[in-house]
Amino acid sequence: MTQAAKKSGAFEDRSIAPPVRRGRWIDHWTPEDPDFWARTGAKVANRNLWFSIFVEHVGFAVWSLWSVFVLFMGPEYHIDAAGKFFLVSTPTLVGAVLRVPYTFAVARFGGRNFTVVSGLLLLIPTVAAASVLHPGTSYTTFMLVAALAGFGGGNFASSMTNINTLFPEGRKGLALGLNAGGGNLGVAVVQLIGLLIIAVSGAAHPRLMLVVYIPLVVVSALCAALFMDNLSTVRNDTGAAKAAVSDPQTSIMSLLYIGTFGSFIGYSFAFGLVLQSQFGRTPLQATAVTFIGPLLGSLIRPVGGWLSDRVGGTRVTFWNFLLMGMATLVCILASGSKSLALFTIGFIALFVFSGLGNGSTYKMIPAIFRAKALAEIDAGESSETALLRARRISGAAIGIISAVGALGGLLINLAFRQSFAVAKSGVPAFYGFLAFYVLCAAVTYVVYLRKVRTVAEPSGAAMAYASV
Repeated sequence: MTQAAKKSGAFEDRSIAPPVRRGRWIDHWTPEDPDFWARTGAKVANRNLWFSIFVEHVGFAVWSLWSVFVLFMGPEYHIDAAGKFFLVSTPTLVGAVLRVPYTFAVARFGGRNFTVVSGLLLLIPTVAAASVLHPGTSYTTFMLVAALAGFGGGNFASSMTNINTLFPEGRKGLALGLNAGGGNLGVAVVQLIGLLIIAVSGAAHPRLMLVVYIPLVVVSALCAALFMDNLSTVRNDTGAAKAAVSDPQTSIMSLLYIGTFGSFIGYSFAFGLVLQSQFGRTPLQATAVTFIGPLLGSLIRPVGGWLSDRVGGTRVTFWNFLLMGMATLVCILASGSKSLALFTIGFIALFVFSGLGNGSTYKMIPAIFRAKALAEIDAGESSETALLRARRISGAAIGIISAVGALGGLLINLAFRQSFAVAKSGVPAFYGFLAFYVLCAAVTYVVYLRKVRTVAEPSGAAMAYASV
């Protein structure tokens, strides 16, 4: 092992071939080899991608169920606006925490195997919700059952970690964008289904949503079992996890992902409640609008990854944060003038730009660690060792960053809760969001975008991030 490798992660030699296992295990996987990719890699990777999207889509829907359930909760539930914001914060918190173990479960159990398990776990929150979702249930019980929906939030980390190992570097932006965007669509679809139920049956039958999602949970897990694969070459590496935690790039990207994904999931859970609390919308009027934002934000996420593959994730991320700040200003001005139309435009723009930023920031993660690996190659380390370590660290970093980013959704809902409790308006919360987006834009520019910026890494190499 070279001196550079020792300094940057203390990885043991993994050159010994893993034992052959029975079942849907693949023992040879070299996506960076053009011949292998054209011959078999692309077909297998794409098949796994589409079924991963299916399971993650259902997971996001289950994670978001309570953002719809609270719109059904009229006066007979005896829960005020602040209580509802706190209720939807609970699955956000649990989902964020679960993302860390879910990340490492892929290497421990296999991508296909854990996708099946994580899919079946979604039966717990859905069946529990079907049992308690009616007037007269205590608020504490609602909180506990809502917390179980966090299982759906953990799915994202395991799914993204798995897809990250399947695709070559030049195709990761689009692949990760499609995987995440398809998952994010679960938020919009569950809200659209809520709209249809309220429009047809009224606001007294929230459990009808579970008639749709309990069967979907079973079907998605079955599809994963039948059509996905495990990679035996992907294994947990304590050195990779420690290196990812200690690397300052993980902390910086976690901050940026709070601004993008934290905004997306936080606004997804809060949009309907804000319309009800600030503009007096009925459940039907609120649900008629709330699905639009998550839908557009999900659809544009792959565009963020695709665009980042071509012009660089740092450029997309920097300009995106500036646009998010402008959209926040629109929401503040609309709140002051009590313009529902302008407020809706500004809020939906926040979804669009957060979705775009989700794609660009996720593209940046493997690109950053690959750039560092290339610098260490120049410093004398072998290319195979450096690039393999980069893939391991970026895989571990994805789980950490996705977990911290999801906590942004919790912060957004808690900020709205406090804002409405004190000022009966979301304006104070929006001012806080505006300041944070300005901070994220500044960090992106200073750390990554300036072409003259170089960073001394532990290996001693001068590292430039402008091309990430």
